[in-house]
This record gives sequence, C-alpha cells and structure tokens, in this order.
Amino acid sequence: MSVTAEEKTQIIKDNARADGDTGSPEVQVAILTQRIRNLTDHFKANHKDNHSRRGLLMMVNKRRNLLAYLKRKDVERYNALIQKLGLRK
Repeated sequence: MSVTAEEKTQIIKDNARADGDTGSPEVQVAILTQRIRNLTDHFKANHKDNHSRRGLLMMVNKRRNLLAYLKRKDVERYNALIQKLGLRK
C-alpha cells in the first residue's frame, strides 16, 4: 500500500531538479501521486476502509496545494509536471 524505498528513490531520481533534490514541489507531487495511486488500487478491494479514505483525501488536498503553489511560481514547470505525471486531461 505504501511506496517502497526503491520506488521512492526512482521517483526522486526521475523528478529531481538537481542532485540531492528531495524537497522540490515536483518531487513531493510525484511521491504523493504514487501513494494516491496505490491507495486507489487498495480501495478497489476494500471499499469500506473509511479510515484510509480520510488519509487519501488529505494526500489529494496536499497535492492540490503543492500544484497550486507551483502554478503560481512557475507555470512552465507546472505544465511539464502535470504532463509527465498524467494528472490533467
């Protein structure tokens, strides 16, 4: 259900802006997106798990706030990120 250390390392490597970058909005959004996708798969089998659903909603809101921040600061980085992660249609 959670992101493994290997997956997280790969996500950080793919989305980092520079070496050692683990805290940029791009990296945070990518990790949250992977966690959200894992939880969405979890809910297909466990549709009554309302405690985890609350955590999912908090992650979605956190991701939305980070994306709003990135859009406010640098629209090109925002557009590249949502294109790369496939968030908007």
